[in-house]
Amino acid sequence: MGTAIVANAGVALPVDVPGLRTACAAVWALSLAMLLALLAARSAHWARHRDQARAHLMDPAMAPFYGCLSMALLAVGGGTLLVGRDWIGLPAAVALDAVLFTAGTVVGLVAAVTVPYLMIVRHRIENASPVWLLPVVAPMVSAALGPLLLPHLPAGQAQQTLLIGCYALFGVSLLATLVMLPLVFGRLVLDGPLPLALTPTLFLVLGPLGQSTTAANKFADAAEGVLPASYAHGFAAFAVLYGVPVMGFALLWLALAGAMVLRARRRGMGFAMTFWAFTFPVGTCVTGAEGLAQHTGLAAFRWLAIGLYALLLAAWLVAASTPRAACSAARCSRAPRRRRPHRVSTRPSTGAAGAVTVAARARPTPPRPRRGRRRRRRGAGSQARWRASGGARRRRGRACRRGRAGGRGPRPRPRRRRRRRTAARRSGAGTRVPRPARR
Repeated sequence: MGTAIVANAGVALPVDVPGLRTACAAVWALSLAMLLALLAARSAHWARHRDQARAHLMDPAMAPFYGCLSMALLAVGGGTLLVGRDWIGLPAAVALDAVLFTAGTVVGLVAAVTVPYLMIVRHRIENASPVWLLPVVAPMVSAALGPLLLPHLPAGQAQQTLLIGCYALFGVSLLATLVMLPLVFGRLVLDGPLPLALTPTLFLVLGPLGQSTTAANKFADAAEGVLPASYAHGFAAFAVLYGVPVMGFALLWLALAGAMVLRARRRGMGFAMTFWAFTFPVGTCVTGAEGLAQHTGLAAFRWLAIGLYALLLAAWLVAASTPRAACSAARCSRAPRRRRPHRVSTRPSTGAAGAVTVAARARPTPPRPRRGRRRRRRGAGSQARWRASGGARRRRGRACRRGRAGGRGPRPRPRRRRRRRTAARRSGAGTRVPRPARR
């Protein structure tokens, strides 16, 4: 979804750049190929390692990422109608988008219900995280991309049902975000900054903000001719009255998250998979600014969309190129692998004369070095002195302790306590007089 948003946001920019649409179509094709590879790998994982896949659902750190699958399906499907139709044709684009939109919406709704249920019932959670927003943002993506299918549906009930359904999905995601967002901000204020590797996840908060602004503008575009005139005017006013303040808060959060990322970078933050959080949320802000520029006619929103798109391209390049550099650095810093010694081949090989020969290239295995202290041999006299000084007792104690630590070996004998000799006992007072023997 981080790659598909580059194509979806670039094709709607309020500027005319030569070759931009072709480049966006190429990026969409790349995202489609990546989606197919991801679906194949995920299907094989569920088929062969079903227990591990279920364990991911039980893990509070992994379960929210099931919302990313829904957003990936929806983002690639929306790009199919926006730019993919130039390559595969309009009928194929509509069919592919219908399939991906239906599958993504169903997966998103299931994730939006299942993941919070598991968080309440099964997961043991210590602190809130921006990752919690992933499963509840998926319905908002469906709400923003669903109106693209309206012109290809029969007029009347079908179009109205889809538009009202997208508006219901808008409410589902918006209210769930309003519930979780205070928890995330409270965790930052009370417990301090996130760990370095999780700091880029602060950009995930931009997802519901930018996507909801995009959805409100899409409703205003699609309502005219589908809903009554009063509702169409209401959606047009709602797009501006809702989108402008939400976009302002998104810019505030963008500045805060950027400052936190710079702080983490100065403290040694390296590459992590969370770097992809820089892409899709920023792309939703680009599409939201494009919609506001269209409905308000202000040049400020057009320049804002262009600036955010430049930031999106930089973030995508960083997230896509950093793994190669990280892998190469790890490969260079890895210690050289120790070669195994060659062993003498005992497999017979028949020569021309039928004689059995041994491999000529075989080299004998070098003797293995002895580790540990070498025990000194003692003679008869020194052995007796060693035993008299308690050496055998100390060795036996060490052996028992090693056996006890490893869960094996005899239990050590309890030490006999020595009674403290008092002054009266040393002087002989208070000693018991032995009884006389019976005759």
